Amino acid sequence: MHKHPKTLLVIVAEAVLEKQLVRDALERGAQGWTVAEVRGGGHEGVREGAWEADRTIEMKLICDPLVADKMAGHVLATYAPHYSVALYFSPVQVLRPERY
Repeated sequence: MHKHPKTLLVIVAEAVLEKQLVRDALERGAQGWTVAEVRGGGHEGVREGAWEADRTIEMKLICDPLVADKMAGHVLATYAPHYSVALYFSPVQVLRPERY
C-alpha cells in the first residue's frame, strides 16, 4: 500500500464564518472539506452553542502543505482579528492523493 503525505489543517471558528471559509478554501486550492458543529471553552471563554451567535464550527482540510499554509495565512489575516479562531496543522498520510 502506497501512502502519500498531506497536511491536515483544522480551523475552529465562529459558525457565522462557515460559508466564507468554504469559499476561501476552494479559492486557495482545497479539493474538499469537512465541517462539524462543536462546543468548547478556552482563552476566550465557553462557547456552548446555546444560541445562534454562540455556535462554533470545526473545519478540516486535508491538502498539500502549500494550500494549508495559504489558507491559514488568509484566515489569520482576515478573520482572526475580528472573530474567535483557532488553527492547527498535522501531517497525515492518504491512500488516494488525487482526492486531496
